[in-house]
Amino acid sequence: MSRFGQPCQRCQRCALSTVAGPDQARLLCSRCRREPFGLDACFAALPYAFPWSGLVARYKFADQTGWTPFLAGLMLAQPGVRDALTELGPHDWLLPMPLSAERLGWRGYNQAWELTRSLQSQSSCPARADSALLLRTRHTRPQSELKRSERHDNVKGAFALEPLRATHVAGRRVMLVDDVMTSGASLLAAATALRLAGAAQVSAIVLARTAPT
Repeated sequence: MSRFGQPCQRCQRCALSTVAGPDQARLLCSRCRREPFGLDACFAALPYAFPWSGLVARYKFADQTGWTPFLAGLMLAQPGVRDALTELGPHDWLLPMPLSAERLGWRGYNQAWELTRSLQSQSSCPARADSALLLRTRHTRPQSELKRSERHDNVKGAFALEPLRATHVAGRRVMLVDDVMTSGASLLAAATALRLAGAAQVSAIVLARTAPT
């Protein structure tokens, strides 16, 4: 969506706003046309900019979980999101980006899991939603504190599948859910762990996407 909530064109792989001609079969930004991004598809509802950034920050840090249905509704209004969810099968997965045990303890809730549950209920998505299949194996510095060049190293190897159920994603499609996507480093690190476990396809839906810097 645009600054005030109207849908805007976004790259189908990295979710950055972009412009495409009417004859372009797949809406991809110039960077994703040159090199693969690491996700099969990515959707974003809002720009992480005024006036949305303040609302998203309060949702994330100030225990405003009552806003979840409204925010999930904005995500579902993004073109392609509802179809992508309902096309998943009953053996596919809808997974929130996990928090470390330390961060979950401080915050008391995982906002990505709240959004995941609401997306599933509002869309009747048949995929299995699970907050304990994808794990964050170590605590890392907040990505917002790091330079873009440091973010991939910060989360490299920080995700894994729950050992007793790691084979459950083999050959399955996975849709990741998160609140804010900046460089995409965390989503790509999670996607790497899922692909190593045999996932056939890994896509993502995020509430807000930052502009490139």
